[in-house]
Amino acid sequence: MRALALDIGEKRIGIAVSDPSGRVASPVCVLPAPEVLSGARSFRRVLEDWEPDVLVCGRPLTMSGEEGPQVARIKRCAEQIAAQAGLPLELVDERLSSAEAKRILHEQGLSEKEMRGKVDMVAASLFLQSWLDAKQARAEKKS
Repeated sequence: MRALALDIGEKRIGIAVSDPSGRVASPVCVLPAPEVLSGARSFRRVLEDWEPDVLVCGRPLTMSGEEGPQVARIKRCAEQIAAQAGLPLELVDERLSSAEAKRILHEQGLSEKEMRGKVDMVAASLFLQSWLDAKQARAEKKS
């Protein structure tokens, strides 16, 4: 089962995907938010290329685990994208994913300017990997 993850921002949306077995997440690209929300050709191509079975979107919770001020907007966007793509939707905790993505990219020697287009897709791959790991752990617990 392949999962496609979206880190939904106001200007950009980071995209990550899992391998077909649903074990490993990888960053894919970053697209302008209006292109993804409108189902533009660029986003349709991502869907065609990766053929996901589920859409996983980050839900920005506060550090205390409560819904942050952006949750309602992000949830509406995620539901719209999932409906247009005809995919089931999973919302997952994305706390600290962007900070961790910046740390990883900084360690790789990227400047703030060079990071700008990459942080969102790396953040998407981080929360997708957490989701995949939790799903795998639940499956192992059942068997």
